[in-house]
Amino acid sequence: MFGDAADAMGGMGSQEDSLVQIGVLVPLSPPGWAEAGRQLLGGLELGVREVNAAGGIELQLLVRDTAADPRKAEAAVSELAQLGVAAVVGEYHSVAARAAAARADALGLPFLCSSAVLDALTEEPTDLVARIAPAQSHSWRIYADFLLAAGHHRIAVAAQTSVYWAAGTSILRDHLAARGGTVIELNDLTPAALCDELADSRATALLLLTGTPEPAVAIVRSVRRDARLAEVLIGAPAGQPELPAWAALLGQDGAGIPFLRYLPEVFSPLGARVDAALRETMSAEPSFVAFEGYDTITALAEYLRVGSWAAVSVEGTRGQIRFTRTPGVGVWQWAWPPAQVADRDPAAPDRFRVLHTA
Repeated sequence: MFGDAADAMGGMGSQEDSLVQIGVLVPLSPPGWAEAGRQLLGGLELGVREVNAAGGIELQLLVRDTAADPRKAEAAVSELAQLGVAAVVGEYHSVAARAAAARADALGLPFLCSSAVLDALTEEPTDLVARIAPAQSHSWRIYADFLLAAGHHRIAVAAQTSVYWAAGTSILRDHLAARGGTVIELNDLTPAALCDELADSRATALLLLTGTPEPAVAIVRSVRRDARLAEVLIGAPAGQPELPAWAALLGQDGAGIPFLRYLPEVFSPLGARVDAALRETMSAEPSFVAFEGYDTITALAEYLRVGSWAAVSVEGTRGQIRFTRTPGVGVWQWAWPPAQVADRDPAAPDRFRVLHTA
């Protein structure tokens, strides 16, 4: 339907100040994680302002709220295609991103996924879909290595029913088992029942493979108040503690919970400048999700110029962005953005500590 990037642009490479409409998928209402959606949108919008200020091309965002619903994401892609967008970007939730990727691929519409990490973003390999965020199998293995290095070999997981959480459990189980570790599933339990099972399991860590704020917040509160579990580490590989609402809801209880985030130890000059700009324009401290949004626009602008994901090579806020074919991942993948395991400092929950880097 759309052909390659040059066709979709109508030959924009030879035109000055061409208006290019870009579809945006973000979760801005429940049950989607709206706070993450606002972070992502903030980064995307800053990227667009800077691309437009540089001249030569003018991007316009057409934003659609997916609410983390695959059907809404799919319908939004169809609508945006009918409106003639040159590409679609965004999405945070893997189940919505997967539906969006499938629809975009079927329509011949380029899609650059910003934040969703599920390895199987598409059923079959495609040249139209690319991703800024790392694949789940890559980053969650980093998290598993952190747990092992910290002395945790019996790991309990509290997982909701979802393709994303099931994939995460499988990655952790396989990686830990090969290194003498064990994963114990404590799924679909009330917080009180989970605490009882956790106490009996002899696990030294509990991972929250759940949505936020609920049931993650309720689980954290219950575990923190159970004297039997005082020495159990709570972890959240999906990054729930990164955003401000976590600290606002849990306070001290939300500190000391390691999570994955995709930031460098030290920003480059570009990263530092974008960090300062995001702090000025957003109502909350920028998270890694906002940087994923900015880097999405940076990479997309280059893609629209060069015409293929394979030819993209551009400086992002967190390193040089290039897309490659990665085993087990059917889309063009930035391999890899930097990854950290961090937590909120128990001595000052508004401050982050970096515990592990990869």
